[in-house]
Amino acid sequence: MYPEYLVEPMRKELTNVGFEELKNAEEVDQAIKGEGTVLVVVNSVCGCAAANARPAARAAAAHEKHPDKLVTVFAGMEKEAVDQARNYMMPFPPSSPAMALFKDGKLVHMIERHQIEGRPAQMIADNLIGAFEQYC
Repeated sequence: MYPEYLVEPMRKELTNVGFEELKNAEEVDQAIKGEGTVLVVVNSVCGCAAANARPAARAAAAHEKHPDKLVTVFAGMEKEAVDQARNYMMPFPPSSPAMALFKDGKLVHMIERHQIEGRPAQMIADNLIGAFEQYC
């Protein structure tokens, strides 16, 4: 667990643009199950989250075609919520940061940490936007 004062600005990078922070397993279930599309961002304190993942998620969320719901869980903070989100991301191994797009409760697109590290934020955003165009 990290001190809240440390992660609060990192949370706000996403919540300030419309992402809903999920804090427990029940909230994750409610967000992912059911009809519609949901982007889940597994946020983290690492450098690639700051330089690549969060900027990419913000840019993609601003695209005219985007998921019905934008949600986030924070690795190293709300363990129950992160573990539940990762259960839905199977068979992909746990990864943070990570981004997963769900449609009608099914995983349809996944971006793992190794696809985020060392890549420009716009390239990651374009990847997400392509998935939004296909599934949303």
